[in-house]
Amino acid sequence: MRLHRMPAPMRRLLPEALWDMPVGGEKVLYLTFDDGPIPEETPFVLEQLALFNAQATFFCVGENLVRHPEIARQTLAAGHRLANHTYHHLSGWTTSRADYLADITRCQQALDAVLPAPEARPLLRPPYGRITIPLARHLHATHQLVMWDVLTCDYDATYDSEDCLHTAISLTRPGSIVVFHDSLKASRNLRYVLPRYLAHFAALGYQFAAL
Repeated sequence: MRLHRMPAPMRRLLPEALWDMPVGGEKVLYLTFDDGPIPEETPFVLEQLALFNAQATFFCVGENLVRHPEIARQTLAAGHRLANHTYHHLSGWTTSRADYLADITRCQQALDAVLPAPEARPLLRPPYGRITIPLARHLHATHQLVMWDVLTCDYDATYDSEDCLHTAISLTRPGSIVVFHDSLKASRNLRYVLPRYLAHFAALGYQFAAL
């Protein structure tokens, strides 16, 4: 079973997090991309976004940032936002608090090395969406926790690309924070779904903004 949208009771457990954005009915979507930057997929994403004058937010794995800082800078130059996805893509459920916090700090240091200036309150998405409530509350003082309204599940190699596209479209609504992945695992679905998803909502008059 693919959980594309968290049930409302689960959302209420993390009121500190952004799940969607208040847009007052305006046609705005917030696309996000997890796990990059990597040379195999991130440039493709940037090309597709540019075709639709779309801005997005990239939740970066720190070790990929260190390996590919030139792609991170290219992403920034295109007007997109970079954010924290931990250094080693850790689960907040199984990693000790001290190790998890240290991994976030290490990723933030990698981000600060490519950002024009450090952000006062950077964005953070926990890998897999896995984080404990006490840890989320602790991090709220220094980071804005970002979850999602629509998870495309593009990373699932068993997922038919056409089904992935139609489900993502059907669940999207004004203000949705939508998760794609610029990763090798997601490549097949990403390359099919993203261009068609952008074209569909652009034709409906939607704009795509960074968080």
